[in-house]
Amino acid sequence: MLTLTRSVGETIRIGDDIEVHVVEVRGGTVRLGFKAPREVTIHREEVYRQIAEANLLAAQVTADTLGALAAFAPGSPDAAAVPAGAEDAPAPAETPTA
Repeated sequence: MLTLTRSVGETIRIGDDIEVHVVEVRGGTVRLGFKAPREVTIHREEVYRQIAEANLLAAQVTADTLGALAAFAPGSPDAAAVPAGAEDAPAPAETPTA
């Protein structure tokens, strides 16, 4: 890790596109300002970890979920299956063709 010392009003550059400005130092707190392209995401560490955890949970797929989704896949043997409770429903009327 690179450690730098900066005073209020000074800037650190990261590459050609990112600037980190020291805005204020008060007690044990440092306020930083960032200038970066919109496609560069900037998060506090705790927010970044929450986003990463949420993405990990969203990416987890259970066998039940896969089975349920497979029923809707074209050509799936389950795709033609009659939904539960629909066995007693009347068949849809056919539309006459000309």
